[in-house]
Amino acid sequence: MRIFAACAAVVLLFLTGCGKKTLSKSGLRAITGEIVAAAQKINGHKSEIAIRPELQSAKHGGSSALAADNIYISLNDTSQSAAFAQALQTIARKHDLSITETASSGVIRFDCAFHGTRTHAVHVVTPLAARAAVHAPARQSTNAGSPRLAIIIDDLGYDRSAADAVLALGFPLTVSVLPHLPLSGELAEEARRRGDQVMLHLPMESETDGAKPEDIELRVGMSAAQVDATLAGMLETVPYAAGVNNHQGSRATADPALMQALMPALRQRGLFFVDSRTDAKTVAYDMAERAGVPAASRKVFLDDTASRDAILKQLDLAARDAQRDGFTIAIGHPRPATIAALAEGIPPLEARGVRLVFASELVH
Repeated sequence: MRIFAACAAVVLLFLTGCGKKTLSKSGLRAITGEIVAAAQKINGHKSEIAIRPELQSAKHGGSSALAADNIYISLNDTSQSAAFAQALQTIARKHDLSITETASSGVIRFDCAFHGTRTHAVHVVTPLAARAAVHAPARQSTNAGSPRLAIIIDDLGYDRSAADAVLALGFPLTVSVLPHLPLSGELAEEARRRGDQVMLHLPMESETDGAKPEDIELRVGMSAAQVDATLAGMLETVPYAAGVNNHQGSRATADPALMQALMPALRQRGLFFVDSRTDAKTVAYDMAERAGVPAASRKVFLDDTASRDAILKQLDLAARDAQRDGFTIAIGHPRPATIAALAEGIPPLEARGVRLVFASELVH
């Protein structure tokens, strides 16, 4: 009897494994088409939609296989998002998919799975213009002649919750995304659809003793071809980048040969450059100007001291610089104190007539 029971268990285990259902590539893509069609129908064929395949590396050197589709959908308001969620549930029932929904900062994410295997990640983004009514009275008081302030938030790509907090802020920001990180492409896509401007936060070699170098960065001694190839690879992971600013780079930005190699690569791609000024010896802005690359320099660091009160003082300094000079660029990071200070400090600045703009508006 025990032998029979053991054999039966083995057979059952074998049959269960053999009966595990999978979704073919054509089946997955057919569902993708249905999801896209549902979104377009809800928004009168005006939705901006992008599909980014997620590939799974094949074993033993074979070609990569399609693992899932990441779908990014822009909808106008929460009512459209609710209608899309209902349509997605109908599609899921039809194809025996399970759905997990998460929401934050104007982005609703639906993860779809077929018998436990994820097939789709659907990101529904409500653009900033549709969600910023709370700031509308202050913004209506500004005009084209107002002092202009661009705030760049660096170092996005590591932390999902920190990025969500940045994207939840109800005013336009320039977000600078680090390349080659698991969240780089996803956050760049969401930020751009939200209505923010996206930059590549370009890793460069640092002079500081003990500074941890990035695995991939621009280093002194690179040839022009190496710089171009490295930049190209970074940009592939940060879609929609309109410009770049340096991440670290105290040694790199002070090296004329390296900056001379970088600037033509930026010019050929139509990208602007913002010098983060991580070192007083930087020549990056001068080299950009000589190469005909639209450029600007950071004037204020917001959060060298990571307390809300200190950051509010730096934000006020940036506003006073803008009022004196007509414009200024400030750089901060996705830290809780910085986000809290921006949420508190920006509306009063706008009420004083300071206009928040993207970094691209301040390069020349």
